[in-house]
Amino acid sequence: MLELKNVSKDYYEGSRKHSVLKNFELTVPEGEIIILLGKSGSGKSTLLNIISGIDVPDSGAVKIDGTDITKLSEKERTLTRRSKIGFIFQFFNLIPTLTVKENLQLPLELNNDDNQDERIISMLTEVGLPERADTYPDKLSGGEQQRIAVARALIHNPDIILADEPTGNLDYDTGLQIVDLLDRVVKKKGKTMIMVTHSRDVIGLADRIYSLREGRLTESAKGSAVE
Repeated sequence: MLELKNVSKDYYEGSRKHSVLKNFELTVPEGEIIILLGKSGSGKSTLLNIISGIDVPDSGAVKIDGTDITKLSEKERTLTRRSKIGFIFQFFNLIPTLTVKENLQLPLELNNDDNQDERIISMLTEVGLPERADTYPDKLSGGEQQRIAVARALIHNPDIILADEPTGNLDYDTGLQIVDLLDRVVKKKGKTMIMVTHSRDVIGLADRIYSLREGRLTESAKGSAVE
């Protein structure tokens, strides 16, 4: 269970206050997929940073399995993020000096997880790239890199997946392939996922869809979600 209660976040440009999130409320049961639609600057990435504990709100609570992570130390939030959260980024964020296998091995080592080789092979097979284990990221296509990014997000078996524009750096057809992969792999594993996007192509994944405008949420029906 993920729960945000009365979360607010402001930024200042000189003396001017910019309210990114205003008394934000959201409850996401285990296994549910939430899509957040919003324009650039609407606060989508800020929200993901707050859910993950990278950033903290000015006020309010962010509870993961009943624990309010806003009350944890920075070290405790980091450990929570490593164990409970997987990230998928728009620009992949693979480490270029590491092979695919080593990129997947890193989150396992940070969590002291066992059976690393077996888990890596299984995960690469799930995303359809078992033959790419010893390849460096710059030898992969954009779609292949994003498949590896999905594998990395899931490799340590987190409870929550946070996806920040996962199709935003891909062409239309490749983006649809990634949507299909997320549908198969994330839903199959029963993961909770919050995805922020500009794209309507991912709407079919969602259990619920919200628009984020002026720091507030509006729930939308799938057929009427427009940005």
